[in-house]
Amino acid sequence: MNTAQDIFTDMAEKWPSPLVAAPEVKKFSGGIITGKTLQNLASLKQPVPESIKVGTKRAYVAVSLAAWLRNRTRKGGE
Repeated sequence: MNTAQDIFTDMAEKWPSPLVAAPEVKKFSGGIITGKTLQNLASLKQPVPESIKVGTKRAYVAVSLAAWLRNRTRKGGE
């Protein structure tokens, strides 16, 4: 079993909502990425986690955000 996968699965399962508001991405990720970073990547047409918009507010689907983080994770010096 891959430890990194367990970490990201745990992140999504422990989050109190199925959605992560953009300002809460930093808290969700333990400070390694922010909602602003995701917005910047989206503006550059880079792949970002599945999200929804309610009015002017954006929220990311927690399991999608966890999977996105998992896919972007590399070991130590890689």
